[in-house]
Amino acid sequence: MEMSMIVNASLLHTSRIAPPSYASFRFSRGGGGCFHRRSPDATTMFSKKKSCRLGVVACSAAAAAEMASVDEIAAVEKEKASVSVSKIRVSSGCPMPLGAVSRDDGVNLAIFSNGATAVTLCLFTPSDLEQNRVTEEIPFDHLVNRTGDIWHIFLHRDDFKLEDMLYGYRLDGPYSPQDGHYFDASLVVLDPYAKAVLSRGGYGVTGLGGDCWPQMAGMLPSLQNEFDWEGDLPLQFPKRDLIIYELHIRGFTRHESSKTNFPGTYLGVVEKLDHIKDLGINCIELMPFHEFNELEYFDHNSTLGNNRLNFWGYSTINYFSPMLRYSYAGMQNCGRDAINEVKLMVREAHKRGIEVIMDVVYNHTAEGNEKGPTLSFRGIDNRVYYTLGPKGEFYNYSGCGNTFNCNHPIVRQFIVDSLRYWVTEMHIDGFRFDLATIMTRTSSMWDADNIYGNLSDHDMLPVGTPLADSPILDLITNDPVLSGVKLIAEAWDAAGLYQVGKFPHQGVWSEWNGQYRDIVRQFIKGTDCFSGAFAQSLCGSPNLYQEGGRKPWNSINFVCVHDGFTLADLVTYNKKHNLSNGENNNDGENHNNSWNCGEEGEFASIHVRKLRKKQMRNLFLCLMVSQGVPMINMGDEYGHTKVGNNNSYCHDTHINYFRWDKMEESTCSDLFRFCRLMNKFRSECECLGLDDFPTSERLQWHGHIPEKPDWSDNSRFVAFSMKDSVKGAIYVAFNANHLPVTISLPELQGYRWEPLVDTSKPAPYDFLADDLPDKSSAIQQYTSFLDANIYPMLSYSSIILLLRPNA
Repeated sequence: MEMSMIVNASLLHTSRIAPPSYASFRFSRGGGGCFHRRSPDATTMFSKKKSCRLGVVACSAAAAAEMASVDEIAAVEKEKASVSVSKIRVSSGCPMPLGAVSRDDGVNLAIFSNGATAVTLCLFTPSDLEQNRVTEEIPFDHLVNRTGDIWHIFLHRDDFKLEDMLYGYRLDGPYSPQDGHYFDASLVVLDPYAKAVLSRGGYGVTGLGGDCWPQMAGMLPSLQNEFDWEGDLPLQFPKRDLIIYELHIRGFTRHESSKTNFPGTYLGVVEKLDHIKDLGINCIELMPFHEFNELEYFDHNSTLGNNRLNFWGYSTINYFSPMLRYSYAGMQNCGRDAINEVKLMVREAHKRGIEVIMDVVYNHTAEGNEKGPTLSFRGIDNRVYYTLGPKGEFYNYSGCGNTFNCNHPIVRQFIVDSLRYWVTEMHIDGFRFDLATIMTRTSSMWDADNIYGNLSDHDMLPVGTPLADSPILDLITNDPVLSGVKLIAEAWDAAGLYQVGKFPHQGVWSEWNGQYRDIVRQFIKGTDCFSGAFAQSLCGSPNLYQEGGRKPWNSINFVCVHDGFTLADLVTYNKKHNLSNGENNNDGENHNNSWNCGEEGEFASIHVRKLRKKQMRNLFLCLMVSQGVPMINMGDEYGHTKVGNNNSYCHDTHINYFRWDKMEESTCSDLFRFCRLMNKFRSECECLGLDDFPTSERLQWHGHIPEKPDWSDNSRFVAFSMKDSVKGAIYVAFNANHLPVTISLPELQGYRWEPLVDTSKPAPYDFLADDLPDKSSAIQQYTSFLDANIYPMLSYSSIILLLRPNA
């Protein structure tokens, strides 16, 4: 039987301000970054929270009566009556599960902290949160409200409308940074398990008094917030069949040319899902939309005369809450409506045959190093949640100030709990793990008994040592809930641990293949000594993945992603042009393997512009005919430019917005047509999404002469033919030389080759699709060559031919 008690407390302030009109925030906008995406001093840019803005306004009822007018007192009494917070019946509660869980008769709250000496539950009304005021505080009793290292309490519903309240915690304990402790009872910190985080209503809008870090609080769950999934079930596409599209939720529809009803939101994505479907995409990888603070880098950018924002979002505050300011509803209904918008987005994507993968950042948090703000983990148990040195210093393998202590037992269970939540509650299909090699590093407080439960050779490993049998990866891989989802690792970190081809895959993990990107860029622009490596890339990089039993789908192939040049900029700029970031062009990658085709910048001669068009098509064609899983960067299908900026993390502007108006321009629409048809072609070819690496029984390499490939250092020509159960056979060739060449084709009795793709031809003849009105006439122009079993390839071009029976 639980011991119950009544907490009587008057409201601790004298006047109220009505909750803001959420509609006033809906069209206010503002935007992110991560390790090299920041300047070197980014982790020192945080300012300490002012304890006074989080403290309780101490004012007795008598003093309040003297200070307030009759109207103010009446307003207070009216709000008291409406929210009924003067009496709350509480009891001891249960230690599991962690977080806030709604029951028929109330809400159970539980939070882990090993080092805290005292815990207090803080409740807020939405209007009080806006004013940085705590509405009510309930201290925990050591004997009644603690089991082991878990503090817990139960709030009885009675006549009290718990769903209208928000919550946080004060944790008291030692403040000794040299020992890794940062307890501070003057701060109210977030529950790591909170399902929605409320702070500011509008994107890019500061809090009270221009505060970029106003008080945050979690949502108390409600039993009534159900969502109609309409029978939604996981699509469970085989990885080999995926075509992934990396998408930024806000950037996708924020530009006015999107003409959406809900620009820059989850609902805006829903309005444009048909574009993604039409492009031939069956999986979207959403850049981070865990709750983060877009005002994290809010300082003046003297170059543009505006303020820098955190647009990309690689700086997580809470791993259970979706980014509320990506929603149209915002803080309405205490964030529950925003959660339903995410569910709607996922459901509508599934209806169109599109899976949804989350980009997640479990390598570090928004709290940064010792100079950063205390928001949640640091104030709850810093020694547990972060990887620390012997003097309490923060290890910085992430490049963002701190490193999440992923292989600590408490932290790894927390990570799995959050992943499970997104799969079971939000129907997410998979996850891409940012800087995933950090999850292979030993935690601080590492010892065999702590991690494995028994002594072993692992006992003496230093902090940060890479593990072949990482506990967190083992837990994720073998979790019964997560067993059927896609798991993708970015297999490197900011401290130099590079594991592409060596990430502990356990048979199910795929990797962002950064080597594929670098090799393809080098070969296509005509760099010597890359023909052999390019051929390996076309085969799914067996040199990286075949050993150890992996398959082609373990390689996520990409040429461009959010981090780096866009496809159009890759062929337009030799150097980065990041001055608009306000960091003197010192940020961003210097080695891009790009080529401007002869002239720097967008304004170039006709000859250069034609070459750039060919090169974009060559790169995209290569991506679509390679074994492995292709991934496309948002906007590359129409040639989006960031004007040479390869590190656009801080811009909430047209630089990062999908330009729907550009899609309608003839040049861009021609590229979109080519990309759409190439995606369709890949999906139709059985031979381009194999379960295993191709062998000589199916694949044949060629040079200028059939079956005589040239792997010499100065070779810039690679060609292959493949048997295909649908198409019969395909022939693909790349001429990355500055000179044209006439090639001989493989001969098969009773068959002839028919042209399909030639990137040297102007649109729409670059892809001879069935709906081309004069397709037969276009093919006829090749007759004299194909009758002689030869084909002329211009410089910097690629082709696809199909095998057809003789008429």
